[in-house]
Amino acid sequence: MTATGTVPFHVPHTAGRQFEYLRSALESGDLDGNGAYSARAAERIQQLTGAGHVLLTPSCTAALEIAALLLDLAPGDEVVMPSFTFAPTASAFVLRGAVPVFVDCHPDTLNLDEKALQAAITPRTRAIVAVHYAGVACEMDEIQRIADAHGIPVVEDSAHGLGASYRGRPLGGIGTLAAQSFHATKNVHSAKGGALLVNDANLVDRATIIRDRGTNRHQYFLGQVDKYRWVDLGSSYILPELLAALLAAQLEEFDTVQRRRREVWYRYHEGLAEWAAAQRVLLPVVPADRVHSAHLYHLVLPEPGDRAAFLDHLRARGVNATFHFVPLHTSPAGVRYGRTASGGCPVTEHVAERLVRLPLHTELTPAQVEQVLDAVVSFRTSESRGSLP
Repeated sequence: MTATGTVPFHVPHTAGRQFEYLRSALESGDLDGNGAYSARAAERIQQLTGAGHVLLTPSCTAALEIAALLLDLAPGDEVVMPSFTFAPTASAFVLRGAVPVFVDCHPDTLNLDEKALQAAITPRTRAIVAVHYAGVACEMDEIQRIADAHGIPVVEDSAHGLGASYRGRPLGGIGTLAAQSFHATKNVHSAKGGALLVNDANLVDRATIIRDRGTNRHQYFLGQVDKYRWVDLGSSYILPELLAALLAAQLEEFDTVQRRRREVWYRYHEGLAEWAAAQRVLLPVVPADRVHSAHLYHLVLPEPGDRAAFLDHLRARGVNATFHFVPLHTSPAGVRYGRTASGGCPVTEHVAERLVRLPLHTELTPAQVEQVLDAVVSFRTSESRGSLP
């Protein structure tokens, strides 16, 4: 087969008014952050998530670091989380001296397996991090029930989850805290950016102080204090206004972005169903009580050796695809700073060696989507090839 052109794995969305907003922000001279565009973006995020309060941050990592500070973690405290996630999910808490306790994932949704959660909790557990992989919600009712029984907060890592929901509740508005990503690889973005969603009103004031270098500067600008001082731990966690302007323009088009991404997601899902069944390839699973964010579309191949061959096969046909997370519990820093819960993480290890992500972004043309489908369905797994006469 001769490829008709190269299909890029990812192209950041370009919003119609983003250049206008960037120019406006530059001309205003208000570049530090917390300006008009920050307020506009935060309001839209609050509408989408139902969060109690939204603080824009330079990254999802920064939001998780603020969460770790808000939880007053001390050396030796434990935070339970899935191993199948990105490094900052763990490193944000390790920076406070906490020990990440890695739990296995479900073989279908690839989310934290709540059935393994109870056994991972000890007297030193101070938080549970629920990572909504691919924008498909974790089993939040059961996770929250276990957390409430032990009096510990749930932090949602909703880097993939904007626009998704669990039993009618938007992700990001369920846990005590939530971290959102607006990295350039996300559905809408500010090139680099994130947000901390605070759903406990008692934590809002302190979260604002931590985000502003540990000072009460925000109270000063509100006229609540006569000068601002250093009052707590913190760092420079405010999103610059230029990036907030970009984010505001992107968020204005969120519904359009989601509609296009869902079209691609469901075209993949329909077009690959028969091939996947014949090749024993697992497609994404979205339980009936959840709405996903169409953040990514992944395949889990039958054998580890299939992945390299599959990626080469796609590349030869002009399709750029990639793998995803390396399990944290087997990573050098994960071994050094964390521990693995009883029972290990065999599903995580299985999936991580076999998972492939297909291109999914708003710039994909219908012809490119069909090119991806043609390339995928022309591949035969090692098991299938071995069964041929």
